[in-house]
Amino acid sequence: MQRKLRVRLREGSLIRLFDPWRSPLCTCPLKYSLNPYTGCSHFCLYCYATSYIGVKNSRPKRDYKQRLVRDLARINPRLHIDIATSSDPYPPEEEQYRLTRWTLELLLPRGYRVLVITKSSMVARDADILSRGNAAVTVTVTTLDKSLAARLEPGAPPPSERVKAMKRLVDAGVPVGLRLDPIIPYLNSEREHVEAVIEAAASIGVRFLVTSTYKARPDSLKRLANAFPDLSARLHRLYREEGAWLHGYWYLPLKLRKNMMEAVKKIAEKYGLEFATCREGLQYMHTASTCDGSHLIPLRLKHSDLRRGGDTLDKYL
Repeated sequence: MQRKLRVRLREGSLIRLFDPWRSPLCTCPLKYSLNPYTGCSHFCLYCYATSYIGVKNSRPKRDYKQRLVRDLARINPRLHIDIATSSDPYPPEEEQYRLTRWTLELLLPRGYRVLVITKSSMVARDADILSRGNAAVTVTVTTLDKSLAARLEPGAPPPSERVKAMKRLVDAGVPVGLRLDPIIPYLNSEREHVEAVIEAAASIGVRFLVTSTYKARPDSLKRLANAFPDLSARLHRLYREEGAWLHGYWYLPLKLRKNMMEAVKKIAEKYGLEFATCREGLQYMHTASTCDGSHLIPLRLKHSDLRRGGDTLDKYL
């Protein structure tokens, strides 16, 4: 199935089959990814995407609208679309360009299934259209500690604003999941950090959690070491000396990863949340039917093909 789908998407397509570095540890269902922007103005220290897109402000992808409409004629509508997997779809620049809003206005009324992934409170702006379509949202909150979040995610909204946004979405009828991701040893791995985030999400009606340990790349590990020099030696020991290089990342030692994920699972169970991990190879722990939260996507509308009913490209530009 995957081979046939690849043939239909030509080189330069905006919508692509999701491929997390071909990692066998990924348990995501077959799906598409779509990034309206390249670069990311949130500048998270732990970001994996900077290893191939660099540390740059968000900017719209070239000829985005024209290319997206053309791609829609070539994809399989049975697969859902992740927005977005490597560049947040709600950077500050979205206020000006409104590309993500435009994308939702194109996809959702036609019955495409969409999972929005963000760490921005701006997503609540689009509660009106998200609540009417086949859409769910997962929001990243790594800590409720405002000062720690400002150091880890200097360009992202404060965590309290993200929690408020999640509540607005839940109140509007949008299914919402929590991404407690990544958990970084010595920074946000203590039980009180983890439980505070999960408790806040559960209290507003969130019922799904996906989590993972921080997986280091050379550039992101260097950023963390520079930002937290007192932890530099310990992080280096855990990842570079005791950990393992797996599928393009330095992973924590397996026993430590298991212990960390088991601890999070117990807290999730305490608050009644479905649980999953991301690229940990620990799917036996999962209680959710999907690891990415795509099972949250409701089926409110049937798919309507853009090639039917007289739709033209100019209508959307």
